[in-house]
Amino acid sequence: MLAIIPAREGSKGLPGKNIKLLAGKPLIAYSIEAALKSRSITKVIVTTDSEEIAKISMDFGAECPFLRPSELSTDTARSIDVYKHTIDWLRANESLEVESMAILQPTSPLRTHVDIDAAISLFYERNADSVVSYCREHHPIRWHKYITEDGKFENIFQEALNNRQVERPSFFPNGAIYVFRSNLMEQEKYYTSNSYAYVMPRIKSVDIDTLEDFEYVEFLINKT
Repeated sequence: MLAIIPAREGSKGLPGKNIKLLAGKPLIAYSIEAALKSRSITKVIVTTDSEEIAKISMDFGAECPFLRPSELSTDTARSIDVYKHTIDWLRANESLEVESMAILQPTSPLRTHVDIDAAISLFYERNADSVVSYCREHHPIRWHKYITEDGKFENIFQEALNNRQVERPSFFPNGAIYVFRSNLMEQEKYYTSNSYAYVMPRIKSVDIDTLEDFEYVEFLINKT
């Protein structure tokens, strides 16, 4: 199973976050190390547009056989095109046909090799088209509202006044693990009717986007 770790240089929420030192190690190192520890992963590739990120990634054991094209490194570039580019590059340059892959975003450093292996095992056991990691939402989704520019509430769903305990629990994708059949990329899909959720606890589901997220994860790491 191929692991792809996407790590472009630009980041508006937290500049330089992919190589920012987290408890003494570059953020991206946590995902690389988890992938290398996985018994299911056979190849770890970091796709990046940055020579610095590439060097650091290779220092921690990942492969960076190419630099990502600039058109796939903008704020508007689609992630699915980044994955397709990696698959196409491997086919053209290493004669490697990728049948399935795991996408491991570097912004989920609390995800471990145990989680990766469990998600991949679920993928194979269910003969799934994809497996995506999710986390349980604490509050009912029907409590969510849009807020208008003048500060008023606007319903997203039909309003209900039920207590939280009687509402069916909902889950959100935490961004930590995506396992796909490569033919889904050709169909430009992440999900089908044969997709499954790998549920992770909230404490391992922090997705770093801001400095506050980063500091919280650092607190959790130093606490253990």
